[in-house]
Amino acid sequence: MKPELGKAYAAAVLNAVIVGLSFLFLKIALVDASPLDTLAHRFTFSIIAVVILVLLRIIKINMSWKHILRIMPLGILYPALFFGFQSFGLLHATSSEGGILMALVPIFTVFLASLFLKERTNWGQKLSILLSVAGVMFILIMQGASIQFDHLTGLFLLLLSVLSLAGYSVLARPLAKQYKPMDMTCMMLGIGFVVFNLAAIIPHLANGTMHEFFMPLKQPKFLLSIIYLGVLSSLVTAFLSNYALSKLEAYKMSVFGNLGTIITIASGVIFLNEPLYSYHWIGAVMILAGVIGTNILGRTTRQKNESSKPVSSAR
Repeated sequence: MKPELGKAYAAAVLNAVIVGLSFLFLKIALVDASPLDTLAHRFTFSIIAVVILVLLRIIKINMSWKHILRIMPLGILYPALFFGFQSFGLLHATSSEGGILMALVPIFTVFLASLFLKERTNWGQKLSILLSVAGVMFILIMQGASIQFDHLTGLFLLLLSVLSLAGYSVLARPLAKQYKPMDMTCMMLGIGFVVFNLAAIIPHLANGTMHEFFMPLKQPKFLLSIIYLGVLSSLVTAFLSNYALSKLEAYKMSVFGNLGTIITIASGVIFLNEPLYSYHWIGAVMILAGVIGTNILGRTTRQKNESSKPVSSAR
């Protein structure tokens, strides 16, 4: 394996680990703040982290207006539309329904990547992706999750959230080859900061409840959770995702997202003393086999194709 691919896979795995743990911190944060206020604080802290890194000259951002306009659709898809549709979708549907639909992201990504990026998957990869998705659904269904079709509004919004995330993976793939991952990341976080702070603050101003917006920041648990969500689960994961997409096909990156389910289960067992059942193990094996199969089978096919190509003579 090339060193660059190794780094990309490491970034994809680390991204899944951080996202998987984020659900634990999100549960803690939502005790003290509404979902919209939590999103606003989350992206505020991510922007604060970016400013600190720039001032310390740890990172350097070099963007022209032309580049900003090209990357802006990416930030609109993720985080703006993704979290927006997800937050309002969960007001009209259950979290388990959201989990089931989120598991479908790799399938939508494969379709969109084949349509717009001409990425091709073999049957082994398609079956591996389905196995990974089935693993997530198996765990959720065994936990009692189901789709209630009287929640059509919520399901439709959650489906749009899934499509937004899949669309981000596809759009980020070509952009990640042209721009630095950190430049793309800062642009995305900037859009999230503006959109969610406006969406949260305007209703508070209208209702005269601005004190409620800042009140959760006095709680140590909320502050710790929002730092994790803003710095690690927004800034770091966006950078890792953009970096991985500069080296890996969109569908390969998307299937790593299902690893987050395993991390979420593990964190619940370790930190919340939640029970661990046999179906968790079965589902985890299905997810791991699907992720490995998607990437290993694809690499094997690519190596065979490259070895079969005639070597052109030097000119």
